[in-house]
Amino acid sequence: MAGVGVILQARMGSTRLPGKVLRPLAGVPMLGRILDRLGRCRAVDRLVVATSDRPADDAVAAFVADRGVGLFRGSETDVLDRYHQCAAAFGFDVVVRATGDNPFVDPEEGDRLIAFLFEQGLDYACAFPDFGSGLPVGVGLEVMTAEALSRSWRHGCDANHREHVNEYIQERPALFRQAVPGTPPDKRAPGLRLTVDTPEDFHRAETLHAAYGAERGEGEPDTPWLVAAARTRGWVS
Repeated sequence: MAGVGVILQARMGSTRLPGKVLRPLAGVPMLGRILDRLGRCRAVDRLVVATSDRPADDAVAAFVADRGVGLFRGSETDVLDRYHQCAAAFGFDVVVRATGDNPFVDPEEGDRLIAFLFEQGLDYACAFPDFGSGLPVGVGLEVMTAEALSRSWRHGCDANHREHVNEYIQERPALFRQAVPGTPPDKRAPGLRLTVDTPEDFHRAETLHAAYGAERGEGEPDTPWLVAAARTRGWVS
């Protein structure tokens, strides 16, 4: 298998929830929980955090250094360039894109998505509910070849392309082979929001972690448990 790397974008700046990536979630900085989960992806060769080169993100860099995972620093606003330069610096052939606002990211689904990309001979694959995956928001990942990322970097000149990494590819299905895998029935809940972008999102995440701890003890809740817990609370049908 080609060199597969997770690039996790994370920075301190957030207009609705400042400093959220290092905010303690059930006693552990949210970024730490995400790294722990992504570290369980078996199909991944290297995990790297890509943050900005601004002084405000020195705290992210210091946290990453203590965790012993890879670190890359680049443009705060041109995230596509940050990804392209990071992938080149680490020699990745395939890039898994992860973000610092998803503390319930599913490593099992990450492995399944990587296998799907290789099996189908794709340039890009994602597991987002907006594209029909059926997973809750914030659980799935996306994966692309380094060549597809490089083509996006060369030709994606609009502001949204530089900010969002994936949109040049998503907007051009005729140029990039792309698809979305199916979702196991016990993980289907596309209306459930498990990303953290607002104080309300963070409170929901804390509530779920507290409930899981009371029920199961230590550890991280998996997606079937999260979906079932959300249904009992009336958060999703």
